[in-house]
Amino acid sequence: MKLGVFTPVFNNLSFEAMIDKVADAGLQMVEIGTGGSPGDAHLNIQELLASEQARKDYLAKLADRGLEISALSAHHNPISPNPKEAAEADKLLRDTIKLASLMNVPVVNGFSGVSGGNATDTQVNWPVLPWPTEYNDNYEYQWEKKLIPYWKDINQEATAAGVKIGIELHGGFLAHTPYTMLKLRDATGDAIGCNFDPSHLWWQGIDPVAAIKILGKENAIHHFHAKDTYLDQDNINMYGLTDMQPYGNVQTRAWTFRSVGCGHDLQTWSDMISALRLYGYDYVLSIEHEDPIMSVDEGFMRAVTNLKQVMIKDQPGEMWWV
Repeated sequence: MKLGVFTPVFNNLSFEAMIDKVADAGLQMVEIGTGGSPGDAHLNIQELLASEQARKDYLAKLADRGLEISALSAHHNPISPNPKEAAEADKLLRDTIKLASLMNVPVVNGFSGVSGGNATDTQVNWPVLPWPTEYNDNYEYQWEKKLIPYWKDINQEATAAGVKIGIELHGGFLAHTPYTMLKLRDATGDAIGCNFDPSHLWWQGIDPVAAIKILGKENAIHHFHAKDTYLDQDNINMYGLTDMQPYGNVQTRAWTFRSVGCGHDLQTWSDMISALRLYGYDYVLSIEHEDPIMSVDEGFMRAVTNLKQVMIKDQPGEMWWV
């Protein structure tokens, strides 16, 4: 396995300053945003699509610092009920797939998206209960009319480009659990898999180790985000896990994103890393920093330090003891 970082955490730095910082921390990979939620501070997608020399120069700068790109990330909503937003997200994703293919980047990350509940909705709708029955009607429309047809088409494009899609299982979007991930993959194709982020599973009450086993058996883990979540049981008792308080209300929120090791102990993280290896994932651990009570530098370095203690770098040899 290799250690990497999702670079929007350093969007205040130039590309050159960012890769210097990452390399100096002893990392091997970077996950770079092409637009949408991650922004494009470290990559101009149209410039790179237009120029082979620009792509070579970009990759050479990374190679000079001992770095590779683990994924290009286009987190957006391509099935939005807002036609302008949907078109923007769709173009970004398709352009990102093209660029990934041209630069030999194996994975493009993003969200599954969420549509309106019917053909006339102008706002997104995230149904999570089958009753009242209108929620189930919304769910069926979203999956059968919007989500599956869109990702079937993307699966074909990604397959032709030799690129895998890593969908982040994020609440608020239609693919947010192991079940919904596999449901989408089964309906669309094997290029569609997940960008496994345990932080979003913990607050849904899902054990990430069990989720790794479920998804790993299906070869559905294409990328990994290293981010933790702290669950505050007293606040859960008040607000529940579907807590609508702003992320800044840390004292009262039911759950809060934390740096690796600050929400769950390193034994838990070690169990996750072992499960990843056991079920066939041997790629990047990409640090994502969204810790509200630690600075960027402190949170980033805490994650680096903790992950270096538990990650598995080498391939196992023969079992000489049996």
